[in-house]
Amino acid sequence: MKKVNVRKLALAGVLIAVGVVCSPLSIPVGASKCAPMQHFINILGGVFLGPWYNLGMAFLTSLIRNLLGTGTLLAYPGSMCGALLCGLLYRVTRSLPMRFSLPIAYVGELFGTSVIGGMLSYPIAAFIMGQEAALFGFVFPFFVSSLGGTILAAVIVTILKRTKALDIFLGDLTPQRAQTGKPHQVQE
Repeated sequence: MKKVNVRKLALAGVLIAVGVVCSPLSIPVGASKCAPMQHFINILGGVFLGPWYNLGMAFLTSLIRNLLGTGTLLAYPGSMCGALLCGLLYRVTRSLPMRFSLPIAYVGELFGTSVIGGMLSYPIAAFIMGQEAALFGFVFPFFVSSLGGTILAAVIVTILKRTKALDIFLGDLTPQRAQTGKPHQVQE
């Protein structure tokens, strides 16, 4: 059995809470409520927690938002596809220099949310929600929403990565090694 990383769970819980609390900051576009803060959280989760934590966070945030009435069923494909693709692309490219790996993760969030999530939202809107929708009808609104969150995340993540603040919190670096930049191996 794998050892549970309490710090990762704590950060995931905080990010889910932020996603739920910030869900009223949404832009209604047709049947969807575009929430830029969700995409900001997807990038933080993808970079600092990995794809599977990130996917679970997106699902739980969408579930809680729907239970509270601040989201729609379209929150699931929109947030979950972007969260998973962002986390997977960052995991694959994290050995590259930060100037390459982070933009690839950002593009993963944008593409996963807008194109994949937007297209997967069509059957949900048309057949479950009973809304008139087109196959590519959610791609542009989801892109605009995701772009706002991605820009915000790009600024914050770059600052946190350069200062090594979250790496230290998550245990990837010890405070002494943060100054030298040499990674510290953590058992999972």
